Amino acid sequence: MDKKKSLLLLAAVAAGTALYNALKPVRSEVAVVENFEKEKYIGAWYEIARMDFYWEKNLKNVLATYTLNDDGSIRVNNQGYDMVKEKNKQSVGKARFLRGENEGALKVSFFGPFYSGYNVVMVDEDYRYALVFGENLDYLWILSRDKNIPEEVKQKYLDYAKQSGYAIDKLVWTVQD
Repeated sequence: MDKKKSLLLLAAVAAGTALYNALKPVRSEVAVVENFEKEKYIGAWYEIARMDFYWEKNLKNVLATYTLNDDGSIRVNNQGYDMVKEKNKQSVGKARFLRGENEGALKVSFFGPFYSGYNVVMVDEDYRYALVFGENLDYLWILSRDKNIPEEVKQKYLDYAKQSGYAIDKLVWTVQD
């Protein structure tokens, strides 16, 4: 095979791989909340803890606000204060249910067709505290309607996360002033 055909084949394989990764379905491999009530989940949630990643590096006062869109999707508005750059940061995205609105398995996108898993694995009956797993062990959030969380709820969520394979010693505990 000549050099031109080899480069063309390589480019086609790379494009196909990129397209598959962009459009592949998000699957939930974890047990999520059944009988999920999206109306109760909608609203503002303070981030108590997270597995740190590039978008949230150095953020404090992190708040996620969920509202219903006309098309049935959920608007996700994440915001916080970057302590290094000394400025507010915001990212707005969209979440959709993977199977049905009665399951806490969603996919969320902040960048066009690129989705990630968002799995509500635990929530109290009053929807005051939630434990959310991402699509892999690099993403986890502990959320609360208040800027803090009771110790017994925190410990329950930490125990479950650890049993699920998360390195809970790597959690970042979000400063909420």
